[in-house]
Amino acid sequence: MTTPESSGEPFAEAAGEAVQTAVMSVKLVMAIADAVRRHQQRQKKGAEEEPPPAEEAKEDAKAELKDILPADVSMALLSGADWPQLAQQLMALKKAGVDLEQLLPRVGEIAVTVRDQVAANAERVAKEGTGEWERMLRETLPAGPVREAILSSPTWPDIAATMAQLDERGVDVRKILASAHDEGLGVDQAVAKVIAAGEAPATSRDALLSWGPLTDGLDVPKELDLNDRDRALRQLAISPQENARYARMLKDALPPAYGREADLAVTAKQWPLVAARMAKMESEKKPVAEHLAGLAKDVSWTQGPNEQVGSRLVQATNHVLRHAPGEAPPAARPKVSTTAARSQSSTVGPTKTQAAKGAAPAEAGVAAHRQTGPVTRPGKTK
Repeated sequence: MTTPESSGEPFAEAAGEAVQTAVMSVKLVMAIADAVRRHQQRQKKGAEEEPPPAEEAKEDAKAELKDILPADVSMALLSGADWPQLAQQLMALKKAGVDLEQLLPRVGEIAVTVRDQVAANAERVAKEGTGEWERMLRETLPAGPVREAILSSPTWPDIAATMAQLDERGVDVRKILASAHDEGLGVDQAVAKVIAAGEAPATSRDALLSWGPLTDGLDVPKELDLNDRDRALRQLAISPQENARYARMLKDALPPAYGREADLAVTAKQWPLVAARMAKMESEKKPVAEHLAGLAKDVSWTQGPNEQVGSRLVQATNHVLRHAPGEAPPAARPKVSTTAARSQSSTVGPTKTQAAKGAAPAEAGVAAHRQTGPVTRPGKTK
């Protein structure tokens, strides 16, 4: 089929842009899948497995892609300068235990959708975001191994740049991320099966002990690691810049005399959960600063042992953030039963429904994160 000469050049240019954008979407999904593979191998084996030689990988990957992608997308992909690297990623996934016969058709569907979407756009739409791709990840992807793998990957800047380019070309990046997340989960499970015979990851101690007011309504990963501040912030998709800004917001909300206490709160172990709540509130257009102003009105958090003031301020900050501005009741001192928390099954993590208000006192295997008063002990009466 030929194209009229008068419109041939614009048509070819638009079609070429659509194909190249489809190729970019394939690279994005594959980069995320490869990041998940590498992360899983580092976590379980302490090191990543080396990819196969480029020349060998190119031939094997070409055979795997046969009849999977549209001819125009396939040709552009195989002729690209980075095809050897992409081929190595693909074959490394296969070696790690990923079923390419399941993965590649879905990647092909993504490519076709993107190609057709770009081709249908008569003009570019204005870029929507502000470059804060960590925020988009937090709002689009649930906490877990895929999101952490993306943010901890050495190729994260390249992934973010690709997302920006797709966004500029009118592609629904959130939709691609959601699809890539599903494929990333499959990669994570496949690699884990090869490494650890399919052993399910246990809920971390930090996730169990934080279950309660600090995590109510938040998207918290089962493997939360508060002992590693940088990793905890990555798991919660909080960038260093955002974390610094939230710390400044806390300090600004307090009278100048409480600067030391604010610093102790920010360095407290559970601070990342408070930062995550601030981030969630901002995404919901809630006035975080107005909530924080309640800390200066009720300074009961200053009462108690001096060495625990940072932890008390963390709890108080979370308290005012969870209530309407100016309406937070006097802060109760929640009591967490560590015995009950430890008794939780390692395969059962906190859920939003289990985090409802007014939970009963803890029994064996029942969440105890809502106890707020002294617990009556059997055999004793007043």
